Amino acid sequence: MKTRTIHPPALSVLLPVLAVLSCCNGTREGYYISLAGPTQGTSFHISYLSADSIVYQEAVESLLHEFDTSLSTYLPSSLISRFNRGSGGVKPDSFLLSVYGASRDIWEETGGAFDITVAPVVNAWGFGFTDPVETDSALIDSLLRYVGMEKVRLENGRLVKDTGGVMLDVNAIAQGYAVDVVSEFLESKGIRNYLVEIGGEVRALGRNSRGEEWRVGIDKPIEGLQVPGLQMEAVVALSGASLATSGNYRRYYEKNGVKYAHTIDPATGYPVQHNLLSASVLAQDCMTADGYATAFMVLGFEKSRELLASHDDLEACLIYNDDQGRYKVYCTKGMKKLIRN
Repeated sequence: MKTRTIHPPALSVLLPVLAVLSCCNGTREGYYISLAGPTQGTSFHISYLSADSIVYQEAVESLLHEFDTSLSTYLPSSLISRFNRGSGGVKPDSFLLSVYGASRDIWEETGGAFDITVAPVVNAWGFGFTDPVETDSALIDSLLRYVGMEKVRLENGRLVKDTGGVMLDVNAIAQGYAVDVVSEFLESKGIRNYLVEIGGEVRALGRNSRGEEWRVGIDKPIEGLQVPGLQMEAVVALSGASLATSGNYRRYYEKNGVKYAHTIDPATGYPVQHNLLSASVLAQDCMTADGYATAFMVLGFEKSRELLASHDDLEACLIYNDDQGRYKVYCTKGMKKLIRN
């Protein structure tokens, strides 16, 4: 009998600082308040300095629920689900409009390596929002005709597609975007010291309760290591920036003795097969960091390093195996400056 094991998604970035924060940590400026809860199939953790001791738990949960009603492919009633089912397009709200714009920019900058229209192929492989199917080359070839950001466009205030088979899956960028949405909400309340984490994607500003820079851990990409933080490759000092990690070492499935990575190459329709184990990207906003981290997992180590050389707005830590199978770590100069022991 054929067996199939699906491994759970990764929380790629560990936040060790969260374990020592509580609403009782006071400073002369106010109190550090910690929030946590489930969201988007994972969890969120937030810490912020409040001068007036207001707890924004309910407001954050409401904001994340509104976010899901727009972009969750797992909610049949969401805006993106209605776009995927229909053929006439939808009028995008601010969430869908923002993620579409950012996704198109990253698609262009990466030569198509990041593509949210890869949804039909991702679904077929069992990593999307529908049940998997038996894949073969004929099926993948038939689905690739629906892949390509040029098949989706804004027209007369509506987001439309060339054909009904085109679908969007923003899961590779949505958690990073959700981090930005929550962070911007906190900033709108006058908060200037905070850390927001959703599913391992992080944005931070200011200082923590000890008056120190926020510190975020990057896990070693060890296959089968399901608990974040047990073995870390580096600890990054973070303030006024965002950090997102993508990797195939936790999320994959095995079928007939073959392991299939969850990152799908939009050009071929098949799971990537190269030596890049994980990509941690630092950018001003978390949506950008999240999107490029996914794109790098498609591009592989050499092409990712080349792209980084032309983007002074990005820093990264790439973990890979060299041609001899040796474990290697490459960090840009800017990232090296932020790494702490």
